[in-house]
Order: sequence, then C-alpha cells, then structure tokens
Amino acid sequence: MTNPVKEIFSGDAPPAPAALAAKVRTLAPSMTRSMQRVAEAVADDPAGCAALTVTGLAELTGTSEATVVRTARLLGYPGYRDLRLALAGLAAPQQSGRAPAVTADIAVDDPIADVVAKLAYDEQQTLADTAAGLDTVQLGAAVAAAATARRIDIYGVGASSLVGMDLAQKLLRIGLIAHAHTDPHLAVTNAVQLRSGDVAIAITHSGSTGDVIEPLRVAFDRGATTVAITGRPDGPVSQYADHVLTTSTARESELRPAAMSSRTSQLLVVDCLFIGVAQRTYETAAPALAASYEALAHRHSPRTRTR
Repeated sequence: MTNPVKEIFSGDAPPAPAALAAKVRTLAPSMTRSMQRVAEAVADDPAGCAALTVTGLAELTGTSEATVVRTARLLGYPGYRDLRLALAGLAAPQQSGRAPAVTADIAVDDPIADVVAKLAYDEQQTLADTAAGLDTVQLGAAVAAAATARRIDIYGVGASSLVGMDLAQKLLRIGLIAHAHTDPHLAVTNAVQLRSGDVAIAITHSGSTGDVIEPLRVAFDRGATTVAITGRPDGPVSQYADHVLTTSTARESELRPAAMSSRTSQLLVVDCLFIGVAQRTYETAAPALAASYEALAHRHSPRTRTR
C-alpha cells in the first residue's frame, strides 16, 4: 500500500507558504524528534529561518543538514532552497507592521469577552489550516465515489459521531442512502453488508480509534470505497482508506480539548464533501432538497395561540 502521508503532502509543485504552518502541525506527531525541532523552528520563526543556510538551520536546531533536507521534503518541498523561499513568503506578512494575533490560550479567570475573542480566533485558524492542508484531489475522488454510491456508511464515536450524523442527515436530504453508525457493533455488522459501489467514511481525529477502524477495515475488505477523515494521515486508519482527507491538528489547552478543535475542522471537511456531492447530483439533489424543505415547512410556521 502506498504511503498516505507521501500522497497527501507530496506533489509536483511545492505547497504555498500559507499551508506551511498547517502542514507542520499536522505532520509533527509523525516526525522523528530531530525533524520536529526543525519543523517547529521554521513554523515559530519563519523570518529568522529564511535567513539561514541549511548549515545554519541545522546548527540552530541541533540536528544535521541531512535532517533539515529530509524535513523540507516531508513538508512537500523539493529541497531546502524551496523551503527558504516559502519561509520568506510566510514571514512577509509578519514584517508588515500588523498587530500580532491574539493567543488562543484560555485562562480560568479570563473575562467572557476574552474567551469569545480567543475561541473565535482559534476557530478561524483551525479552519484556515484545514483548508490549506486539504488535498483537493483526494477530496474530488471521495466526492465522485459518494455521488454514485449505492449506500454510504459513516463511522465515528464521541465528538466525531456528531460530525458523522451531521453528514448523514445532509446526504439523506438530497436523496442519498446514508447512515451514521455510533454503535461499534452495529457499525461492523452493517459494514459486512457493503460491497463494491458502496462508500464507507471513518471520522477519527486521532486516526487510531479502534471502534472506527474496525468497521472501516471490514468495509475495505468487502470492496467498498473507503474514506478516512483524520488529523493523523499516518495513523492506523489510513491503512484501510482509499482516500484520506486531513483535518487540522489544532493545539490543545486545558480548557479546550481536542474534541472541540477537531470538530471544527471535521465539519469543514464534511461540508466540502457534501457540497461536492450535491453539485455532482444536482438534477436529483435539488428537487430532493426542495421536497424536504416543503415537508418540514409547517413545523417552522408560527402557531396561533388559543385562549
């Protein structure tokens, strides 16, 4: 099986500077400690690192020139020279005199107005990182499979199950057969019924949730097209995924667990998937959506008050 990390983060053209910070956050957990030091250095101080030679960056991070070059290539750049150009582009906005961005760290005694501002900033950053790192080729392939699927099964537990249910109800409203399974036993028993022409979607931020991986593996073995929505493209779930859609791995804090940040990025990905499917199936999706609105319209009408 091909390496999902290589497929997602390698391409003919180096990634845009705006995507660099997102890719560092996504790939850092799968790097060696020495490569992490290089990646963290370029993400934390792009301007300073852009001015360094490969030897200088190696000395700064206590690594070797070979490690610096390997890190650049893992991040999607042909070599260190290309990474330096991206760092210069990333550093330019920081040197333009704009005010520094707020930090998303939330303290126990923060006023509620500060909590709102910090969460809003962090949500925006999570969405931007996810959009920058999302492989549109992989997304397009997942859309094509879902648009023609006989049936779509979606697996997720915890916060990811809420995202799965959101996707399922959207697909149902445009006339597709979609089910979100939150019970791991039912997920597996339903996966057994899948075959070629069906689609199975696993949602797991960590990429290692056993209750999500198991039904995806069964679906994969049965010949269904499988999709993983995950913050860890190198995680075990990718072994059984034909297409991997990567979400942002936002930094956690004491009062903001991974479930919050992952949900934001997952919702963006499933919305992109849904819109893509709706576009491809527009002739049937539009009437189905209109019919669902009409069927529910009376529930949204104000009721007349009786004495």
